[in-house]
Amino acid sequence: MKRLLTNKGTRTGIFFGATSGVITTIGLIAGLYSGTRSLVAVLGGIFVVAVADAMSDAMGIHLAQEADPDSDEAHIWAATISTFLTKLIVASTFALPLLWLPLTTAVYVSVAWGLAVITLLSFYLARSQRVAVLPVVGEHIVIAVFVVAISYLIGDWVQRSFS
Repeated sequence: MKRLLTNKGTRTGIFFGATSGVITTIGLIAGLYSGTRSLVAVLGGIFVVAVADAMSDAMGIHLAQEADPDSDEAHIWAATISTFLTKLIVASTFALPLLWLPLTTAVYVSVAWGLAVITLLSFYLARSQRVAVLPVVGEHIVIAVFVVAISYLIGDWVQRSFS
């Protein structure tokens, strides 16, 4: 893993893909759960995000890296491929609790899993940059919790407004 993180393009893709995979997926889970209470809707949403949003994020990273005059072809493709694969894998992991646990429990487990991944990424980032860990982790957890809360409220609003 350490060798992968020495390549700047791969590191970009792994951190972006993992963070996006967590934030997008836990937001989607919270919103779809509050709006539908449907296992099929939540599980289907996860798989759609895992594929479609992974492709979208990879394309976005690809274009962003191409726009950087300091990026070479190898860097661009390393960032693109690692973004796609990381987002696909990370987002897909959120389906596992839904396959094994009751829906409500699975939602809580998924959010906890997402916060754990964000904590680990943030811890690694802070340590590698030699900055204080707690502010970095705290900032990223607050953002993730905010995404979950807003997504839950939006799902609840949609359910009340259109049912």
